[in-house]
Amino acid sequence: MKPNKFDYLRAHSAAEALDALAQCGADARIMAGGQSLMAVLNMRLAQPSVLVDISRAADLNYIRVNADHVAVGAATTQGELEWWPALADHLPLLKQVIPFISHFQVRNKGTVCGSVAHADPSAELPLALSLLGGQVVLRTRKKRRVLSAADFFQGMLMTARAADELLEEVRFPLAGAAQRVAFTEFSARHGDFAMASVGALREGGRLRLAVGGVADRPVVKQWDALPRQDWDDALNDFAWSLQAQDDPHASAAFRRHLVRRLGRRILEQVSE
Repeated sequence: MKPNKFDYLRAHSAAEALDALAQCGADARIMAGGQSLMAVLNMRLAQPSVLVDISRAADLNYIRVNADHVAVGAATTQGELEWWPALADHLPLLKQVIPFISHFQVRNKGTVCGSVAHADPSAELPLALSLLGGQVVLRTRKKRRVLSAADFFQGMLMTARAADELLEEVRFPLAGAAQRVAFTEFSARHGDFAMASVGALREGGRLRLAVGGVADRPVVKQWDALPRQDWDDALNDFAWSLQAQDDPHASAAFRRHLVRRLGRRILEQVSE
């Protein structure tokens, strides 16, 4: 299929994009890289009357290190973040995660904020943002609001963004000196959607585990103390709590198996 007819507006600044959203509301859609949106348009799952392209909005293309987080603007591509020289020092989890995102050609066009805004439960960046306890910044012509990842993601392809809001930036907390992180996923081929992805963060005795591709959004579980002998039981309980469903790609039982096996693998990595 091909998309319905729409008007195309190239916004050269955040202000231009916000004006279009204020005027058109739910009839407008933001496009940055278009790697997720174009497929949705072609299947007519979305039928906007106006497409607002922010890919050349210079004031939305940035990576900034602040006091406690790294801010990534709405027009910044995944490739730009991947090749940012300070990535491994400030965001070691993202250093591991980004190579799993599709292929480099897609990462050169797809944006960090676009992936977060699309909220695919199998996508790697929403899982990373959730695991790190990151935030999203939503902006209208009149105000900004900051939401935690837990409050932003509301279901499969569903977020808390209002029709007139632009996802202006995402904020990834800076890695602590004692932080250990690991990530892995299982897919039929490299670059395909993950049947299950698992990320772990360990800091002192605190352990956080995030799972994507199983529930309708990334799910994070935290243990303040989890002895090694209890790992298997904890992973099994977590896998069942995700309420996996059978689909054409994998059964619910197989996804639970992946959570247990991949979870054990990365727990070993962050505990070495």
